[in-house]
Amino acid sequence: MKVAQSTVLSERQLAQSAELGQRLARLRLARKVKQTDAALRAGLSRNTVYRLEKGDPGLAIGQVLRYLEAIAPGSTLADLLTEADPALAALQVRERSKRVRDLSAAELDALNF
Repeated sequence: MKVAQSTVLSERQLAQSAELGQRLARLRLARKVKQTDAALRAGLSRNTVYRLEKGDPGLAIGQVLRYLEAIAPGSTLADLLTEADPALAALQVRERSKRVRDLSAAELDALNF
């Protein structure tokens, strides 16, 4: 009998699964790997990869490990959870250094009081 994992897991466990998926997606983006390329390298369908990154708890741990290896060869789950990959640090720097645009006249008028 097939059981939907999302119905039998606690809220805390579902949150952990979602966080794992977010970390996988963030690592993939930091390494500048397309989702389809990562799926192909891992031998997974694009739909499975999508579910992995969304934190679907019904997927096998082997699929998570294969996907991690496809994104960052040699990385471990511990590396993923501690965000030890240098590409993640570079992504944080890129995210912080966003340019600020000038305010429009309407926005400036709204700030005048």
